[in-house]
Amino acid sequence: MSGPNKILVAGVGNIFMGDDAFGSEVARRLMDERLPAEVQVTDFGIRSYDLAYALMDGYDVTILIDATSQKQPPGTVYLIQPDLSQLDQLDGMMADAHSMNPVNVLRMLRTLGSSPGKLYLIGCEPAILDVEDGRMGLSEVVEAAIPQAIELIKSLVNDLLSEKPKMEVETA
Repeated sequence: MSGPNKILVAGVGNIFMGDDAFGSEVARRLMDERLPAEVQVTDFGIRSYDLAYALMDGYDVTILIDATSQKQPPGTVYLIQPDLSQLDQLDGMMADAHSMNPVNVLRMLRTLGSSPGKLYLIGCEPAILDVEDGRMGLSEVVEAAIPQAIELIKSLVNDLLSEKPKMEVETA
């Protein structure tokens, strides 16, 4: 069986909310990396509708990048394959310090009769979220996690394209 033909790597987050910018920053840096032709990297920021419409473009795999609280030390990077049949229980998985709520985007897709294909979440445990006055820039510990997230995404993409997953993926 051959690998996927189209992979979307989607960074989400609010750059004015501290570590919530993790997904956007990882996507921005990934755009400078050499990736296979099957991979499209986009920073969606807080643009929910743009992400929903992009997901309707027939991607075989979607990799979301976002700040994700799993109650671990700040800077911990996660690879999770959410169970889309449990979409209504996923709300607590993703940080909601911004107006982009990936779970709501996935629900919108379901309502429209579409699917993101195989879905993965690369998350990072935030240290600073929901800043009242707005804070640009990541905390030091989350900034330091970006290279690990980039390597994890590149490894996942390579595994997906060869259809020989070598990683253990936490399901939620």
